[in-house]
Amino acid sequence: VNFSLNRNSRMMKYILVTGGVISGIGKGIIASSVGTILKSCGLHVTAIKIDPYINIDAGTFSPYEHGEVFVLDDGGEVDLDLGNYERFLDIRLTRDNNLTTGKIYQSVINKERRGDYLGKTVQVVPHITDAIQEWVVKQAKVPVDDDDVEPQVCVIELGGTVGDIESMPFIEAFRQFQFKVKRENFCNIHVSLIPQPSATGEQKTKPTQNSVRELRGLGLSPDLIMCRCSTALENSVKEKISMFCHVEPEQVICVHDVSSIYKVPLLLEKQGVVGYLSRRLDMPIGTRPRRMLTKWKEMSDRSDRLLEHCSIALVGKYTKFSDSYASVIKALEHSALAISHKLEVMYIDSASLEPSTLQDEPVKYHEAWQKLCSADGILVPGGFGVRGTEGKIHAINWARKQKKPFLGVCLGMQLAVCEFARNILGWTDANSTEFDPESKHPVVIDMPEHNPGQMGGTMRLGKRRTIFKTNNSVLRKLYGDAEYVDERHRHRFEVNPELKSHFEEKGFRFVGQDVEGERMEVIELDDHPYFVGVQYHPEFTSRPIKPSPPYLGLLLAAAGKLQSYLQKGCRLSPR
Repeated sequence: VNFSLNRNSRMMKYILVTGGVISGIGKGIIASSVGTILKSCGLHVTAIKIDPYINIDAGTFSPYEHGEVFVLDDGGEVDLDLGNYERFLDIRLTRDNNLTTGKIYQSVINKERRGDYLGKTVQVVPHITDAIQEWVVKQAKVPVDDDDVEPQVCVIELGGTVGDIESMPFIEAFRQFQFKVKRENFCNIHVSLIPQPSATGEQKTKPTQNSVRELRGLGLSPDLIMCRCSTALENSVKEKISMFCHVEPEQVICVHDVSSIYKVPLLLEKQGVVGYLSRRLDMPIGTRPRRMLTKWKEMSDRSDRLLEHCSIALVGKYTKFSDSYASVIKALEHSALAISHKLEVMYIDSASLEPSTLQDEPVKYHEAWQKLCSADGILVPGGFGVRGTEGKIHAINWARKQKKPFLGVCLGMQLAVCEFARNILGWTDANSTEFDPESKHPVVIDMPEHNPGQMGGTMRLGKRRTIFKTNNSVLRKLYGDAEYVDERHRHRFEVNPELKSHFEEKGFRFVGQDVEGERMEVIELDDHPYFVGVQYHPEFTSRPIKPSPPYLGLLLAAAGKLQSYLQKGCRLSPR
């Protein structure tokens, strides 16, 4: 790797975030928060997530394995932590911001097959480790803000836990990297767990000591040790970590559990993380008031003060594990915060709403229906596979008949089309060819987008344009009366365009379509407070300060505020 840069060109600053003791410790939120406080100092920040698994990307994961699959503008199917980066830092990333073992090995093997290594034995060190470093250096320079400026800081999150066999090549790559880019351009934040066994209630530092010792043995010394704990760190514990892990007490940061993740940037800022990083990485940061953090402070204060409640039934099939719908829940939270309501998400396993459950497990059936009937609004998110689809159709039928606010996303919109076809148009076998290839009324059909030579070559993935066809659409008004919107897609099946007129005659309108007018993107139902379906996934572009319009509409309708909001020209009354 050639790092010879003329001295006066500004050097990129790299912050590597590693984790110890357990995975899922909150590295993603901490990496995002570090980026956020640096961004609020006026720096341009980018982020890279490294996942040591061998999958090329997250596209083939079950949501139970690794949480939801996050989709980027360029169609990259990536780890959900990239969603955190995009939301916290308000940036737009590309698929190459997610680096996996599979991608690295694939690129090295392709070079080997082309003969680029000139007959050398290709090995983990140096070839794989060099490829990792080259990838990071190249990706760190890619602009991620609207102003197209090259970033100044790159936060790199290394997934998994230090000491895992699979992450070894990455640790070794960064061990070398710290010397190549020079000490003042690279630092390591190590996130560790401080358990507090309930028997004695004392905070234990041994797992952290072991994890830091292991990291040191691999050649990386942590500059900041961020301790995840349930309650604030006691001073004696902080001093113990400082003594056993060879760091100053100011380098031990306490990240205790908080009521809202918007508090984490404030928590880090309060403990002097910005000052430490600016000295350690020689970054000229002014001490001017940080305006962006004030927004975070307002948000976290507001989320503590909410009095009114609003409940949304999330009818899905991955409801055991909230990470499966991470972005959907965030989009609901952003919208609830915007209208100053406390969000209550009721998870309902759609299979429990089906008549077969009434026979087998009547209690489960009645509990599910009781939840559904008591919710203020109903959301049917995207999904794949036939299990639970009939239950979702029952939920949509209830929302339509009872005039309950409803939002269907991706599969949720397609099932709303099926429900209407069956119960209003009288096509009792109407279905998607995904679930019933023999249906006489295929209202949803396979309309692949052919992207030759790409993984998942027939999926419609990434940012696509939707044109609004009418002026009086509710969703169009929520989007600020836009003529078109660009949103992210991830699907293979589409509403059958040949059957469109049958629906529109009965007041079921396809108000948004793609540029060619062949793909139905947005549905709305006449004479209903809020019955909206979107073929795209608006949750991926929702931001804490800019909630996604389809979700905002659902919450406004569920809180009974939609009409007044639309009459005020889509402005929220002052808080």
